[in-house]
Amino acid sequence: MAWPPAAPTAATPATPPEPVDPESPYRVLIVEDDRGQALFAQSVLHGAGMQADVQMQSDGLLDTMRRFRPDLVLMDLHMPGKDGMSLTMLLRQQPEYLHLPIVFLTGDPDPERQFEVLESGADDFLNKPIRPRHLIAAVSNRIQRARQRNQALQSPRPSMNTDTGLPTRTFVLQQLADSLQRESRGGVFFVEVNSALSLRERYGYAVFEHLMSQAGRQLAAAASPNPVARLNDNSFLMLADSVDEATLAALAQQLRDGLAGHDFQTRPNENLKLRGSVGYTALSLGFADAGSALEAIERAVLQARLKPDSLAEYVPAEVDDEAPRISLEDGQFELAYQPIVAVAGSDQAQYQVLLRMRQPDGSLLPASQVIPAAELAGGIAQIDHWVLEHALFVLAERQAAGPSLRLFVSQSPRSLARESHASWLLEALRARGIEGTSLVIDLRLADALIHTVTLRQFCQQLMPAGVQFCLSQFEPGAEADALLTQLPLGFVRVSSKYASAHADPVLRDQLRGIIDNAHRQGLQVIGQQIEDPQAAAAMWMGGVDFIQGNLVQAVGSELGFDFHNAVL
Repeated sequence: MAWPPAAPTAATPATPPEPVDPESPYRVLIVEDDRGQALFAQSVLHGAGMQADVQMQSDGLLDTMRRFRPDLVLMDLHMPGKDGMSLTMLLRQQPEYLHLPIVFLTGDPDPERQFEVLESGADDFLNKPIRPRHLIAAVSNRIQRARQRNQALQSPRPSMNTDTGLPTRTFVLQQLADSLQRESRGGVFFVEVNSALSLRERYGYAVFEHLMSQAGRQLAAAASPNPVARLNDNSFLMLADSVDEATLAALAQQLRDGLAGHDFQTRPNENLKLRGSVGYTALSLGFADAGSALEAIERAVLQARLKPDSLAEYVPAEVDDEAPRISLEDGQFELAYQPIVAVAGSDQAQYQVLLRMRQPDGSLLPASQVIPAAELAGGIAQIDHWVLEHALFVLAERQAAGPSLRLFVSQSPRSLARESHASWLLEALRARGIEGTSLVIDLRLADALIHTVTLRQFCQQLMPAGVQFCLSQFEPGAEADALLTQLPLGFVRVSSKYASAHADPVLRDQLRGIIDNAHRQGLQVIGQQIEDPQAAAAMWMGGVDFIQGNLVQAVGSELGFDFHNAVL
């Protein structure tokens, strides 16, 4: 028996495609005979969290389509046998592919040829060579619109994921929100399958997906009758809103043991055991919404990874009555800017936006003091909104004047978890006519490790508009390295400790490893807090793409740095 199950043969009759869960990863079929170009596109799309398969021959395309069920086809114009236009016309003759997005990748600049491509039934064409971020944005935008169209035709919204056989994430999160509104007792659980990165690297994507499907079914059996949904690649959500809260610890152990005690098949005659970490919390803690409860169990599972029994209950942080208080009402917020300069030289003007608060005595408090106080006071969402509003104003003003500008803006995961935040930002970009690529959202590593699911959802909503993302304060590690593939990033800003890499061989080797790994993922690397030429030289020798710090220019209130004549 083939493992995973083999694709249908050519004799398989055509059947309408099954409904696709609107929250499942985007699926792209790359029809390209050039192996190097195909693997490049596949790597870029995988790095953005999509599933991508490659078809290098025109023969067998329909079988691959029925097996893989893509959301979009990236079609090469020149294929051996039938060319891309013939294949497109073949697909359009199948009723189930009549409205499937088909986008051509072509290096042919002839407008007449491009018109013929569109006449054959294609939706669009992208010119080679194409930048990774352009490819991601073009593909995401097409798929999102197609899924929205298909979803509008389906009523009611499906509550089951047809790929996993489990309830959808949205369905279970809505049940969680309803439970919190009813002030139900019980608990909610976050189950994470350990060593996901090594499993994917060892067995490949298809077998890994099959393993996670098996894991989901096993967890559903252990949790029955409580619903279990798959949250992302290797994590699951379970809601038990009608159990005694005294039994939550035992239920968490039951979920963990349900994985550990089962043999999972990877290949014929080859089985393995899966280990899982479980974070959980009681619903009686009074969470404001489902996002807050999800944030709590994500924090708990982070602790569970470090514990011998792999179990951890969420414990709310205690307020330190002795800690100094900052009055947000008495201060005045200000924005400051620091240039981020390309080591190889570039005219692109880009700055990190930094929040400051001026106190009544004239002193300035940095974001490192203001943000924790705002989170404690429950005002971080308003501050994040204010910062983005001002950043968008600056971008719109500069865009109208002519020269392009890119701003890196930090946001709290508490803000990004709000359902309205992404839709507001998308509408604000559209209304102001701002290019999405001019905005980069900074995500701190410590936040991303805890709020991976929340941040990934936010990123996927903003990707079609071209908004980019930067993982800041980066240090290597198994979980941190995994984020480079789990989040659709464009930039990595290394931890400030690597500014002293020139004086520490261990840090220097770590820095080179970070840069090499990021570049393999198609990401650009920023070195920060560069204060002297030795630090800049170490960054340059390590292969960093950008630097920022007082050596370039100190933080200031103006956007007047001369990027054109900058010499490092």
